[in-house]
Amino acid sequence: MAIDWNAFTPGTALAGGALIGLAAGGFFLLAGRIAGISGVVGGLLRPRRGDRAWRVAFVAGLIAAPLAYALAAPLPAVRIDAGPGLLIAAGLLVGVGTRYGAGCTSGHGVCGLSRWSVRSLAATLVFMAAGMGTVFVLRHLA
Repeated sequence: MAIDWNAFTPGTALAGGALIGLAAGGFFLLAGRIAGISGVVGGLLRPRRGDRAWRVAFVAGLIAAPLAYALAAPLPAVRIDAGPGLLIAAGLLVGVGTRYGAGCTSGHGVCGLSRWSVRSLAATLVFMAAGMGTVFVLRHLA
């Protein structure tokens, strides 16, 4: 394994992680909500009265943030080596997994672990193990 030291940016990674933590903590303290993306978006698909505006604002912020960043600095190049069929299958598997796991990596990994949720710890360990297993299979066995 080789590290691309030119792309290694621990300062910006630390700042980004701190901003995610502050935003998730602030969202929980101020709104009493968990900042799990699958739950936020899932609530838009089956809206309840008075529950749509904050969800739309949340998703709009997710879209607007990189656009605002692009005004200050160039966005990194995106390279996707998979075809459309594989991307669709992967997206569907992630969606099904978030439903079975009662949340996504942001809900369990960021918000759940910070609340000492045992269920979130189990889910995060499964997410990580599945990711490591996938990388191992694709890099060493395929």
